[in-house]
Amino acid sequence: MEGNLVIVESPAKARTIQKFLGDDFVVKSSRGHIRDLKDKSLSVDLEHGFAPEYIVPADKKQIVADLKKAAKGATVWLASDEDREGEAISWHLAETLGLDPSNTRRIVFHEITRDAILNAIRNPRTIDMGLVYAQQARRVLDRLVGFELSPVLWRRIQRGLSAGRVQSVALRLIVDKEKEIMAFNSESSYKVEGLFLLGGTEAKGQYDSRFNNIDDARAFLDSLKGALFKVCNVEKKDGSRNPSAPFTTSTLQQEAAKKLHFPVGTTMKIAQSLYERGIITYMRTDSTNLSSLALGTARKYIIETYGEQYSHSRQYRTNSKGAQEAHEAIRPTYIDKTEIEGTEQEKKLYSLIWKRTVASQMESAKLRNTTVSIAAEDGAETDASGKKGNGRFVVQGSEIVFDGFLRLYNYSDDDDQEGLILPGVKTGDEAVATRIEAQCKYSQPPYRYSEGTLVKKLEELGIGRPSTYAPTITTLTTGRGYVVKGDKEGRKVEVTNLVLKGNRISESRKNETIGAEKGKLLPQEIGMIVTDFLTSSFSDILDYDFTARVEKDFDTIAEGGMQWNDVIGSFYGPFHKKVEDTLGNREYSRVERELGIDPSDGKKVVAKFGQYGPYVQKGEGENRQFASLSKEQLIENITLEEALNLFRLPRTVGSLDGIDVTVLKGRYGAYMKYGDKNISLPKGADPLTIDLETCIGLIREDNSRKTGPLLEFSDADISVLAGKYGPYIKHAGSNYKIPRGTDASTLTLDDCRRIISESSPTQGRKYRKYGGKS
Repeated sequence: MEGNLVIVESPAKARTIQKFLGDDFVVKSSRGHIRDLKDKSLSVDLEHGFAPEYIVPADKKQIVADLKKAAKGATVWLASDEDREGEAISWHLAETLGLDPSNTRRIVFHEITRDAILNAIRNPRTIDMGLVYAQQARRVLDRLVGFELSPVLWRRIQRGLSAGRVQSVALRLIVDKEKEIMAFNSESSYKVEGLFLLGGTEAKGQYDSRFNNIDDARAFLDSLKGALFKVCNVEKKDGSRNPSAPFTTSTLQQEAAKKLHFPVGTTMKIAQSLYERGIITYMRTDSTNLSSLALGTARKYIIETYGEQYSHSRQYRTNSKGAQEAHEAIRPTYIDKTEIEGTEQEKKLYSLIWKRTVASQMESAKLRNTTVSIAAEDGAETDASGKKGNGRFVVQGSEIVFDGFLRLYNYSDDDDQEGLILPGVKTGDEAVATRIEAQCKYSQPPYRYSEGTLVKKLEELGIGRPSTYAPTITTLTTGRGYVVKGDKEGRKVEVTNLVLKGNRISESRKNETIGAEKGKLLPQEIGMIVTDFLTSSFSDILDYDFTARVEKDFDTIAEGGMQWNDVIGSFYGPFHKKVEDTLGNREYSRVERELGIDPSDGKKVVAKFGQYGPYVQKGEGENRQFASLSKEQLIENITLEEALNLFRLPRTVGSLDGIDVTVLKGRYGAYMKYGDKNISLPKGADPLTIDLETCIGLIREDNSRKTGPLLEFSDADISVLAGKYGPYIKHAGSNYKIPRGTDASTLTLDDCRRIISESSPTQGRKYRKYGGKS
């Protein structure tokens, strides 16, 4: 081929760039890396400087052959992404295709627009070997850690397990948080709130002390019978609220998880698609900087839309450890493009990016915060210790003096509530108490990590890089079963609350829930076991500071300050010796906890970890019984009562058409068995109490569910099917999720191919249980 060949990473990017370059250029895709280490061998030469032994995988041989043919006689422009991974891809292409340096150009751009592409063509450079070596160091180090630690886990715990330099540290964070929650002792106290009329406005004030028990709370309310309340202090303070910085990879992942409830992996897939379509700038960045062009365009838009008083141009700096600020923040390529075409998910993520970018260049909001203190006129109330005192009810209010960026990106966007506006209140004003309530509240344990908060913690500690967070979380939650994403129902405790209205105190009872959470990362027993073992045997690998220091070493390698194989060598010697010592110890790491005695038959109940996961055992010998723990139960904190309930399953509820309906509980939740069918029970259904009528309804619903394809493209081996959890795509024996908000009935063949190319096959659920005798 004569002329110009541009090689990019993805077909979508190739199509977008081809439109800008015209007929003088041919744009082709390498579809990511074309070389890598072998899958089932170390592929690192330990005797010769840790040289990696790269191969072209079978599924990339045809791509390499096509690119070699296209590169013959052409000027080749290597246009992979402008990060370490992208630089490595360009280097692998140059090496594998045997490119002549005199006819090879490396080009980079932060956004896929005509101006950016043409500017890159005008300003080519050579391959940055510092970036290549930094990527190679990461790849080799991760291979050494994973390849040598995994056999240790197989021998000491269970076959099929894996460990990783970043993966295992992320898992430790989740496990440590769970242990912190287990050790937490929830204590009750009484919080007192009053509803007051202040100048015709109803305001809620919180008493500034808590009471230890119901008797003290009752005595306090009793002392307030017939009391007159006055405003004893008014404090007004002007303040401001500044807009947040434009998005980095990490903050985009966090915000999309918080506001759009997107998993981190979904956010990155959508952002990748938007980038390759030329809609946003590059989505892997640590920088909060905006280009002068973006600043100018944002300023123009803000002035024209809201007025000059709303414009405030500013740059931000990131405070995260190890941030690399060579790139620009994630922003729309065209600020004046307020909406885009695409899926609902793409539209939502784009709107989030657009609002954050424009708001960052708007004036700060001006607020007036008001704190009003209210006390009984004669100070007759008792304090938290039961003595006479001068405690106060405090009412917090605020007033927006100038909305600034809140005009676009308001409080509700940040899950805050605008405070109560209390103009005109002054000291000495009467406050009429309409209701005073003493509520029993339990202190809540620490919150578990969600995907978003885990990303935030990893970034704070300098562990990994934003581009690694999504695959790390995916490995933990789907790869090895170390973690599941789910809900915790919490523990319900009946409490008694008191209400003073007029001169009468009334009581009410309700359930207070302790520790309920939704959508959090829950460690499974195997994740706890692996973490405990690695922490005790390989403390360096699991040390947060060590992992962050390694990231700094990679940065230094990229800057040319260290030799990549020297960094590997200083780590590998002590690490390998520790692996050999540990492998020499053939003791199996057992986990076992005695729970107590079943009062009905006097048999001992023990929680254990076995071949198929955690379970409880009752009794000894050939008559012993087994039951699997559910995914929200752990050996470390399961109670005897919870364990005994597990032995009540499987439970035969009744029969339908002569076939038994049996309820069971597996690792993935409660389900019922009817003939050869396994049917999941609805969320919240109790397998110990569910009745036959409800089960029959679920069976009939399952029978009536539509089967067969909604759409079928036979020539392409692609079908759209109606599944239990919604429509999905089936191709070549694998299933693929259809993005939420997509109307499956309108999908075309091209739509299906795009979804398949941009996603990974889903994993089917398996029910595995203990039952009966061994």
